[in-house]
Formats: sequence, structure tokens, C-alpha cells
Amino acid sequence: MIIKEFTYLTQQSLQSSTGSTFKRTHIYELLAAFFDFNSYAALSAESVFTQDSEDTLMQLQQDENQQLQLHFRIQQRCTELGYSDEIVDTVLTHLDSSITQSHIGVVKVSDLIDGMRSDSFYAFEYLEWNDNEISPILLDELESSASKNNQLSHYALALINATDESEDEETSNDYWYKQEQQGHVLTGATKEWADIYKKGLDKAKKYAFHLKEAARLGSTEALLDLADKFDDPSFFEARHEKVDEDPLRVAEIAEALGREEDMKFWLIIAAEKGDIEAIIRLIEEPNHDNLEQCWTWIYLAQMLGTDLTKDDYHAIHENGSHYDDDIGGPMYVDGRSGINLNPLNTAQSAIALQAAKELFKKI
Repeated sequence: MIIKEFTYLTQQSLQSSTGSTFKRTHIYELLAAFFDFNSYAALSAESVFTQDSEDTLMQLQQDENQQLQLHFRIQQRCTELGYSDEIVDTVLTHLDSSITQSHIGVVKVSDLIDGMRSDSFYAFEYLEWNDNEISPILLDELESSASKNNQLSHYALALINATDESEDEETSNDYWYKQEQQGHVLTGATKEWADIYKKGLDKAKKYAFHLKEAARLGSTEALLDLADKFDDPSFFEARHEKVDEDPLRVAEIAEALGREEDMKFWLIIAAEKGDIEAIIRLIEEPNHDNLEQCWTWIYLAQMLGTDLTKDDYHAIHENGSHYDDDIGGPMYVDGRSGINLNPLNTAQSAIALQAAKELFKKI
């Protein structure tokens, strides 16, 4: 089901129950009112319909205060649309029933993106509410919004179609797909393998398309992903300095592109946020000749609880996890040697320490 089908069924049900004629556009307005939006335009500006969890709708039904507010909103919207007060209760009952039975919900696209980027349960609730499949309503709504040049919807669709490493492995063997393309009739497992590969190709094409469209429309996150996945330097060439991303990851992307100055710029941002790995990299930078700045980083790390001048070695398992005596098995050593810097004179040390204190206050 997509939202057009849902609104059509709701329209027919309301007309049959009330004896009144409802415009399809009015159904959208009533749905917007149900979900506490002033208009359907306001809903569409930042949100899309989806198939929500049943628990959320049950909570709405059980809250008496929310029910009163909901009744008022529907009554007000009915009046604005030219319907009589006599049918308000019937309208609300049918809307409530239809929405509950179909699990219709609303999700803010920016929240959906945040959830997917952080792999949170919030995104899982909306994307995989039933049998690990994306809600057809959500997908259709995002595609409709993206067709109107909505950068957030394009980026959401890119994230939905992004593949992880396990999926890449599943689609890496193209032999049977090529056999099918050459006219061979496949059955059973070979047909399944070919279909899996084709599905992976389709997802990759959609991912690239929506990511590039989101970037074209101004999404800095999409521009950064383009740099990461397609070696496109546009993010760095545009000198984007604000993005909702781990600055250390941005530095690593810049390094992979051979952009040394950009890498250093983002390492500094990460270090100033208290990232110990970034601090170490800045101190160990081959061309670093500012001893006072290096000691500033050393002092900052100490204030954050890490003394980089001391060795830090620990036992690990073969897979890199910390060694557990209860598990046993081969033991390996991981860690780093303490950083050994030439000392500063008293005046220089005081300046470096004060600079570290100022940075620490901002973290």
C-alpha cells in the first residue's frame, strides 16, 4: 500500500459513513491535523508518511488529554474545510480506525537520516517495521519528495540504498548474472544468486544517483559521502567547515584523497574536541616543527586523562579485542610507545600549558 491508496480508501469510507462528499486533498489535510500539523503543506515540508509501530498509535489512543486535543484539531480542520460539526465524531472515529489498522505514522526526514547514520533503533523502527522490509509508504513518500528536489529525501534514499560490507560480499560474484544476461535460463540456486547480484547493482545505482542529487542540492553530508565513496573532492574544494560528522573521519577521507592540508585542518578540529587519536597524529606528523604546539597537545591529553609520554601496551586476542583470561588462547600485544619530545623552557611550557587549558575549557 502507498499513501494514495490509503487516502482513497479513507475517502470512500468517510463518504459512505457520513453521506458527505470529501475531496481527496481534504483527506490529506485531515491526516495532517491528526498528526498535529497545521496543514498538509507543513507536514510535507519536513516529514513524510510511513508505517509506524502499533505501540505508538496505541499510546495516542490511551492518552485522554491527547484525545481531547485531537478532537479539537479535527473539528477545527473540518470547519475550515467547510464540513459541518455533526460529522466531526464520525470523521475522527474513521480516521483513528483507518490509521491504527494500517499503522500509518509520520516521520521527520532529518530524524530518519540521523537514525540511519547512527544505526539507531529509531531508524530500524521506521525502515524495518515488518519482516525486515522498508515500508512501501515510506519509500514512495521519499521518492515523491525527492522528485521535487528535496535534498533531505534524496539523501535518505541514498542511505537506504547504501550497502554494507556483508552485502558487498554477497553480490561480489557476478558469474551467474552474466550467464543470465547472455541468455542462459537459470533455475534454483543459480537464479537466486543472479537475482541477488542484480539487486545489488540496482541498489548501487540508486545509491549513487540519490547521493549525487543530494550533493547537487547542497547536502554537505552527501558531499562528504561522495568524497568517501567516489573520490569526489567537491566537499573539500568548497571549503565546507561545518558538517555533522566525526572530524577524524573527515580527516581520514582527506588523507585518502591525498589532501594533506585538509587532513591537518580536520585533525586539528578533532584534537580540539578531545580526540586522542587525532592528537597523537598531529604530534607525530613528520613535518611538525612547532614544539610548543606539540606540548600543548600533550598537556591537553593529560587533562583528558591520557598521558601520551608513557608507554601504553595491553594484551589482545587475535581479533583485536582485549585479552580475557577466561577465554584464553594465544595472546598478542597491542598499543604504543610513549611520545618523547624535547623539553620546553619554563616560559614556553607555561604558554603551552595555558593554551591547553583554554582548549580544555571548550570541550
